[in-house]
Amino acid sequence: MRRGTFRDETVDYAAVGATQAPDLMQYPPERSLPAQESWRLGSGESRFRTAGDALLSWSALRGAGLELSDVRPASGPMYSGVSFDAEGNPLAPSKLEADQRFDSDGTPYVGAGTTVHVAGRVRGLRADAELRVIFAVEEPRRIGFALGTVGGSVVSGEESFMIEWYENDEVWFTVRAFDAPTAFLYRVFPGLVRRRRRELFTRYLRAISPLYTTPA
Repeated sequence: MRRGTFRDETVDYAAVGATQAPDLMQYPPERSLPAQESWRLGSGESRFRTAGDALLSWSALRGAGLELSDVRPASGPMYSGVSFDAEGNPLAPSKLEADQRFDSDGTPYVGAGTTVHVAGRVRGLRADAELRVIFAVEEPRRIGFALGTVGGSVVSGEESFMIEWYENDEVWFTVRAFDAPTAFLYRVFPGLVRRRRRELFTRYLRAISPLYTTPA
C-alpha cells in the first residue's frame, strides 16, 4: 500500500485519551455518548500474543467490514504514546518503536501518531472517517491502542481497543468509546449513534475472538 505524505492533522475533539478514564461511563465528555464492552477471548500467553498481533495489524477494523486506506505513520521517532493506569494516572511510554512492522499486504502496523482513512457502512449507516492513533501500547500483559476522529465522520470522539492477559491467565478484549454526533441526522436521532456503536462492537469482537475466527 502506498504511504501518503504525512500531514499534521489534529483530532476534532478536546477530551483526548478519555477512553482510558476509569469513570468514562459515569462522566463522559460533554455531549458524548459513552460505551464499553468486554469479552473473554480465552486464556494463556499464546492467545494473548495472537490476539494482540491481530489487533495491531488492524484486524478489528478490517473484520468489522471497514476499508483502510492512506495509512500514514507519524514522522520522526516512533513511541508508544501516553496511556493510563486503573486510577487514570498517566504512564510513561511503554515501548520505543525502533522498527516499523508491516502486515502481509504491506500496511504499517498500528503506531502512535499514525493517521488512517476508513470507509464502510454499519447497518446501512456511513462509517467514513479520518482517524489518528492517539496512543499505542505493547506491554508484557497489555496490548492496545486508541483512535480519535480527525474529520469527515458522522460522529466526533474516540475509541480504544485493549487486550489484557490477567494474573489468573484469562485473556480479555475491551473496547471503550465516546461519540458526539456531528451529522444532522445523528444529532436529531441520537439513538442511531448507540445503534451504530453496538454494531461496531459486535463486529470487532467477531474479528478478534477465536470463537468466530476458528473454523468449526
